[in-house]
Amino acid sequence: MSIPEGHRRLILTRHAKSSWDRPGLDDRERPLNGRGRRAARELGRWLASRGYLPDEVLSSDSRRTRETWAGVAEGLPDPPEPRWMPGLYHADPATLLAALGKAKGRTVMMVGHNPGIGEFAAMLPARPPADPDFARYPTAATLVVDFAIDDWAALEPGRGSVRDFFTPSDRGGG
Repeated sequence: MSIPEGHRRLILTRHAKSSWDRPGLDDRERPLNGRGRRAARELGRWLASRGYLPDEVLSSDSRRTRETWAGVAEGLPDPPEPRWMPGLYHADPATLLAALGKAKGRTVMMVGHNPGIGEFAAMLPARPPADPDFARYPTAATLVVDFAIDDWAALEPGRGSVRDFFTPSDRGGG
């Protein structure tokens, strides 16, 4: 789905389901589990099927966000090279907003962590999606929201128009 002139589109994604098989592993290094890898690939196919193609990707540098992007990118026709941003690791909404304000793409995808990513998603649209999963923003949840702005620095929370909301078909908790 193309973006009208004078608009910007945000694809806001929580990382897919991660593994807890190694309890002593540093949190930044936790990988995706099998369900998470499947969900990331499903998300990539979903984005491509709807024409939601990012031209810029801003992501936490954790292993699970990197692996989420890798799965998503498999389904996209021409995925951009992501910007791995340590400051987005467990970032709060203000940090996410500041990072987005410096973005240059017309369609920006951000990949991050709860609770910040879910809180950020909740503050962006004028009306949230009706989906009951939106409030908890489960793993691999993705909000697609458009803004009538020419520059990300002009984004004002509460002014976005929801285009879509995705949760993986294989949820089973999240």
